[in-house]
Amino acid sequence: MNGLTLKHLRYFMALSRHGHFGRAAEACGISQPALSVQIKELEMLLGAPLTERSARQIRLSSLGEALAERAREILSAVDELDDLARISRGSLGGRLRIGVIPTIAPYLLPGLIKELAGHYPDLDIQPREAVTRTLLRDLGEGQLDLAIVALPVSESAFHEEPLFDEEFVLVRPLADADKPVPNPKRLLEMRLLLLEEGHCFRDQALSFCSPSGLGTRELIEGSSLTTLVQMVSAGIGVTLIPEMAVQMETLSAQVSVARLPRPHPKRTVGIVWRKSSPMAPRFSEMAETLRSCGRGRQGTRSPAAGAIDD
Repeated sequence: MNGLTLKHLRYFMALSRHGHFGRAAEACGISQPALSVQIKELEMLLGAPLTERSARQIRLSSLGEALAERAREILSAVDELDDLARISRGSLGGRLRIGVIPTIAPYLLPGLIKELAGHYPDLDIQPREAVTRTLLRDLGEGQLDLAIVALPVSESAFHEEPLFDEEFVLVRPLADADKPVPNPKRLLEMRLLLLEEGHCFRDQALSFCSPSGLGTRELIEGSSLTTLVQMVSAGIGVTLIPEMAVQMETLSAQVSVARLPRPHPKRTVGIVWRKSSPMAPRFSEMAETLRSCGRGRQGTRSPAAGAIDD
């Protein structure tokens, strides 16, 4: 089709992803009017509208839905051509877009970037933090090269590479430090602080507390592990956090930290990438660097909380 460009497709996919002209334009680094012009040009080339606009939201038309699916495949194939060229040059360099979930990013990402930069000095590492479902969507659409998440993700298009297992620990007010560690049944009767819906760590914690899927008596939500730990410090309730977060999150909080009864709740942290990516062999090599960095973050202790008790 004469006049159709990759720019048209990239801008349209941003609009499809965000469902809002302003947010899509911001993601593309252009003005909203400039994005609107590109979408109108694309509609003129196709001869039909791609969106249905209302006062509050933008929905894709039937043509828009079909185009989004095809454009995703086209842009992914173009990105893979770039990866093929990078592989042919020998050394691993250029842009590397890594997505990381919020319950891992603050604790692992700084050391990870330092390690990768040491092993692959020509890499331009571009990290992004988001919840699992967003990372997997962006990975599938070619917006990311790798994602560091809790496994399994169980999607046939992705390869999963386990890095390490990590336990969850119980965070309680400092006044409760000498009390017996509650079992899962007892935790269900306590005021439990957990992350908001959408965080996989929330589901993992609830699974430990209530394998049968029953709800807790009192459940309070927070937007981050920092918020949860500070609420515990204020005496509002108790929470679970991954062990890698202990040192950072409890440093300025009046809390106690304890291991939970066996079998200790845990998660498997790993990386995922598209099976179709030409970079897959290099990502497998990179996994060992990430694995070593992850192991280095395990077993840290908070001076404020003291040793983690068994």
